[in-house]
Amino acid sequence: MDIAALEAEAAGLVFDSFDETKALKLGQKLVELGLSRTHPIVIDIRTADRTLFHAALPGSATLNDLWAVRKSNTALMFQKPSMLVTASHRAAGRTVEVHGLDPARYVDSGGAVPIRVRGVGVVAVATVSGLPELEDHKLVVEAIRAFL
Repeated sequence: MDIAALEAEAAGLVFDSFDETKALKLGQKLVELGLSRTHPIVIDIRTADRTLFHAALPGSATLNDLWAVRKSNTALMFQKPSMLVTASHRAAGRTVEVHGLDPARYVDSGGAVPIRVRGVGVVAVATVSGLPELEDHKLVVEAIRAFL
């Protein structure tokens, strides 16, 4: 996906409200999608300071958990989908390191989509790790759209 398409997509993913119950339901939707397609993924929904939902589906690995944290950190830092951050960096020939960010904590890789609430801003992030980065991103977007 190109940068303009990712920006337009992100602009349409806005919740009226978001809380622990909605995090659970969104997580369950991602689990349902992942299991129905036998995706070996980790699903993580978190705020900047706590985990609201986490699941590791069959076939996923410890590394998927680590990638999910790094993708989430990137989306929360930039307040944009990690796929959009990644596309922007690649277009400029840069990485997250250009911002002084530790690559052990942040990564240029798609799959983390901020949970934006109308009139409030970004309150959390939903992340999938285990598929190619664009597929991780698309799965999160699909679940959010189904939820909205």
